[in-house]
Amino acid sequence: MSPPRPKLTSVAEVEQPLSTSRPEPLDRRLNGPFWRLFGATAASNLADGVSRAVVPLLAATLTRDPVLIAAITGLSFLPWLLLALPAGTLVDRSDRRRVMIRANLLRAVLFTLLASTVATGTATIWLLYVVVLLLGCAETLYDSAARAVLPQIVRRDQLDRGNGLLVTAESGMQTFVGAPVGALIFALAAAAPLVGNVAFYAVAALVMATVAGRFTPERTITRTAGFRSELAAGVRWLWGHRLLRELTAVMGATSMLQSVPNAVLVLYVLEVLRVPEANYGLVVLGTGVGGLVGGLIAAAVGRRCGRILTLSLASVLAPLPVLAMSLTDNAVLGGTLFGLAAFFVSIANVLTMSLRQALIPGELFGRVQGSYRTVVWGGIPIGAIAGGGLAAATSVPTAFAVGGVGGFVVGVWMVALLYRHRAEIAAAFAP
Repeated sequence: MSPPRPKLTSVAEVEQPLSTSRPEPLDRRLNGPFWRLFGATAASNLADGVSRAVVPLLAATLTRDPVLIAAITGLSFLPWLLLALPAGTLVDRSDRRRVMIRANLLRAVLFTLLASTVATGTATIWLLYVVVLLLGCAETLYDSAARAVLPQIVRRDQLDRGNGLLVTAESGMQTFVGAPVGALIFALAAAAPLVGNVAFYAVAALVMATVAGRFTPERTITRTAGFRSELAAGVRWLWGHRLLRELTAVMGATSMLQSVPNAVLVLYVLEVLRVPEANYGLVVLGTGVGGLVGGLIAAAVGRRCGRILTLSLASVLAPLPVLAMSLTDNAVLGGTLFGLAAFFVSIANVLTMSLRQALIPGELFGRVQGSYRTVVWGGIPIGAIAGGGLAAATSVPTAFAVGGVGGFVVGVWMVALLYRHRAEIAAAFAP
């Protein structure tokens, strides 16, 4: 049995007090602090989108070795393998809003450094590796805090909608705006989009600074424990929860297989689809459209069709467009298929995030989420290096074929898991 949820001091509690009188219809409107969180998410993900296009393009100007380029993806997610647990523990001991602010300010400083080296012509692939690694460290703190703070801002019945809007902001700003604009500006002046990122992260930090309230969880379960003991408590809780333990394994395999083609995406676009560098972001634009639509409709589709059916279909359908990408060299079709895959992935991300937030006690969320992401995102560097090696040994389309077939097999595994635990999932969202 899962431990009881501890009491948290949160904006949701202040603005939505419990009542002992007869129940009233739930107000589905999201509060002001959520919309400020949404604004900060949009600004920081705009910067992430610029990075998503510009960093691989910058790497491609420094080397065309598939393994060296794939290492960029591996290094960006390596901190999730090494630091997700300590970052989650720190988030559970800190004001989560302040963690988000400081992480974004650190990212602004790192992009200032990178922009200066690009502007002076002193950038190297090795310097890029260091900056990407440190950006990944900052991301472990920011994302852990951002996911943990949402249940403190909105009610449980608003989690699907809140996560849907945040995923929409992430997908839309990253690939619908940030990636194409970043790629276009990079072709004109390589340092310019990097300078823009400095401003975007600073704005995100400023917006979160306007959110009033205390976002440090009440440490009622491990009140007197030290840092190491609290970290271990999160690992034990996840290991003891059968549903989340199995979900972690499934999502770890999924993320590893998704990163096999994603690690060499820039080579797929430039060499297989033969798209000019300036138009790289336009091909990736399909991901933004798919992610945007998926995030917007995930909550509604989940309510109408059922959470388990919706998540099951999204899991088995997401890898099929990736497999189809291995069979085409048409830029329009390739971008469309990539967007279709992002559509299903976005729906799955919204619903699985809400499931974790509903199941994990608020006090333990950072640590359990850190344990979860150590496995899930820690698999991405492994898949990225494997994808680079596979592309170098065979071809870039082969990496997409392997990722698609493997992802479908894992999707079937996900369906079996969901239906086996359907009663527990339903109970997690019961009023």
